[in-house]
Amino acid sequence: MDKKNLKFYLKGKLSEKELRLMPTSFDVVGDILIFSEFPKELAKKEKLIGKIILDTYHHIKTILKKTKKYSGKFRTPKLKIISGEKRKETTHKENNVFIKLDVEKVYFSARMSSERKRIADLIKPNETVLVMFSGSGVYPLVIIKNSQAKEVYGIEINPIAHKYALENIKKNKLENKVKVFLGDVNKVMPKINKKFDRILMPLPKGAESFLGLTLKYIKKNGTVHFYDFLHEDEFEKAHEKIKKACLNAKKKFKILNTVKCGQYSPGFYRVCADFEAN
Repeated sequence: MDKKNLKFYLKGKLSEKELRLMPTSFDVVGDILIFSEFPKELAKKEKLIGKIILDTYHHIKTILKKTKKYSGKFRTPKLKIISGEKRKETTHKENNVFIKLDVEKVYFSARMSSERKRIADLIKPNETVLVMFSGSGVYPLVIIKNSQAKEVYGIEINPIAHKYALENIKKNKLENKVKVFLGDVNKVMPKINKKFDRILMPLPKGAESFLGLTLKYIKKNGTVHFYDFLHEDEFEKAHEKIKKACLNAKKKFKILNTVKCGQYSPGFYRVCADFEAN
């Protein structure tokens, strides 16, 4: 659904001033629409706006607004129901997999769909892949469904996200190829005690503190996908963090690619730096 079309359907229902205030940022996860920011000036029109959306876009069943940004140990948002069904759980489809989750209790970005497909397309036959911070299982499932990877491992510290990951693996009938573990990566990776052809680090913030750990478990000439949030003029900072970690680990590295994975706020982007470690 298009934000311009949304404003079209609200014409005549809101004043010109209210239309200008109407949020232009929202995400659709399954059948739930989530407004990232909703101005207090429109608080009295919430129900009306919600009704028009539900009447116009029949695939949307619930409308939420973010009342608190991603925070806490598990980087989850606080969401308020504006209109529709009284639930925050949904099933989202992307890249040939189904992902069930509670959008308030599990970190998930629908905007990363094309990035997840990009990673799956890079994977060579028979690779063993690790996804650190694997959430509800979306990265491992997209990879195994859209590549010829031999097996994919995932580690997640949020017990609710891990529960959904187990359910999603069964839902997609991929129990034999995806293994997920609950716990802190610092404790789980030594227990798995395995080296990987490719490691993904899709942590919402602070992934650099885990680069040293990653470098212990990447195979020689293996590929790491390091995610960071950076201003568009500072993408080289991701390379500096990689360089520092590799120097500490006495490993050589080669930057393969640096990709914008979506805008976080004006001028700031989620960035993925792909690099080879040896």
